[in-house]
Amino acid sequence: FNKKLNNSKINTKKGLILIILNIILYFATLLILLLNRNSIYSPYNLYFKVHEPNLTVDRIGLATAIKLDIKRYIFGFESNVIVNKEKTNKDKKDKEDIKYNISNIDFTSLASKESNSTINSMHEYFNNVTPTKQNKYTGLFKGKNLIFILAEGFNSLAVDKDLTPTMYKLTHEGFIFDNFYSPVFLSTTGGEFQSMTGLIPNQTILNSWKVGKVSFPYAIGNTLSKEGYLSKAFHNWSYKYYSRNVTMTTLGFKDFFACGNGLQKLMNCNIWPPSDIEMFNVTPQYYINSEIPFVIDYITVSGHARYSFSGNNMATKNKSLVQNLPYSESIKAYLATQIELDKGLKVLLDTLEESNKLKDTVIVMVGDHYPYSLTVDEINEKSEFTRDGLFEVNRSNLILWNSELKEVKIDKVGGSIDILPTLLNLFGIEYDSRLIIGKDLLSDTDGLVMFSNRSWVSDYGRYNASTKEFTTSTKKKLSIDYVDTINNKVYNNFSMSELIVQKNYYNLIFNK
Repeated sequence: FNKKLNNSKINTKKGLILIILNIILYFATLLILLLNRNSIYSPYNLYFKVHEPNLTVDRIGLATAIKLDIKRYIFGFESNVIVNKEKTNKDKKDKEDIKYNISNIDFTSLASKESNSTINSMHEYFNNVTPTKQNKYTGLFKGKNLIFILAEGFNSLAVDKDLTPTMYKLTHEGFIFDNFYSPVFLSTTGGEFQSMTGLIPNQTILNSWKVGKVSFPYAIGNTLSKEGYLSKAFHNWSYKYYSRNVTMTTLGFKDFFACGNGLQKLMNCNIWPPSDIEMFNVTPQYYINSEIPFVIDYITVSGHARYSFSGNNMATKNKSLVQNLPYSESIKAYLATQIELDKGLKVLLDTLEESNKLKDTVIVMVGDHYPYSLTVDEINEKSEFTRDGLFEVNRSNLILWNSELKEVKIDKVGGSIDILPTLLNLFGIEYDSRLIIGKDLLSDTDGLVMFSNRSWVSDYGRYNASTKEFTTSTKKKLSIDYVDTINNKVYNNFSMSELIVQKNYYNLIFNK
């Protein structure tokens, strides 16, 4: 219409027609938003109620998504909470001897005294979440030492019996998680946040976390410190990177050594990337002779991109060990960096054994994300199974190992946010499972892994949020509203993660 009217000089009448037509088209567009408004990620909900930039771009366009993002950044935005009105936090038919991972929190009383409608909805929501049951593994590791390793770029792709024998040993002994994923959320810091807090990150959440004004009482450093543990953290790169000089204290690690605040005196921090072997060599002196249990956090960096034999010291260092492999240079360089981590793990295990601490120490290791600087085609050169670019590219290993533990296979689907509640249960820490988005991987709760674009994998299938396609993986007959139910759950998990941080909810709950 605009083009047609512009073919000739616009007089008053034609100008009026143009204005009217534009107004009609504008309101017609708004009316179209009302279609299918009951779907959680409908255009209507994305425009008015839900903040999900990826799906907003998909369904109502980039220009509109930018407008909404700017508006919400300036004026603020809170997603609505979908509350399950049917209380399910304890089945009345359960036997009296069944115990839950739950605390004595009176959400009803808190709600009755709360004037803020959003916080009131949060109280109501958590009051209706089903808690996880304690199980035969509850308290299995109570009193043991814990070493937690967030490994840069670590993925099942790196596990090789000959190239990385220590990784192979740790992933094939102890708890073996056959369906574990490390979803990418905003690079390394997103992977760290997931595993340390049991919540789903976004940029707003991470910004608040890095300021240090939000409480995370369930973080493993905080919980074990309260149990009398010695707590320390180490990273072989800059101590200020991702504001770890702030976040480590928030997570309960008051002593944090990295390049720039002490570690550079003990190892070479002037190369890129620095060596994991060196870090594992020089840091045990700070805890290995402790007379009390210790909780140690390591963040490695040797496995960092770019994966090339020029510009990556760890790849160059181990080049001779991979140069004859039948892969492209990128894959060989990636494996070379992971060999450095593997040798570092061997150093750590040997040190623990020599100090008679191995049997009393639990080793946990997870990748921050898959090596996303590699293409999917490159990854499939080495992968034992064909990976797609959304789901399987994120499939990985979770190491949860103790030398005294017999092999335990876990088939349930799980992800990085499930690590914290799993550890809290294993170490016999009292916690309220309703207040953590991740769930104990050893409980009987159904597994669920969520990705940054709201796609998900469950024990029964996978859902692509962009294409709206669900692919079942079971012969079990699912309810007709199964996908909608899980979509609502995923939506709430994202919303509640943000609100917990935005409202400093843990601090509010436990102070009251």
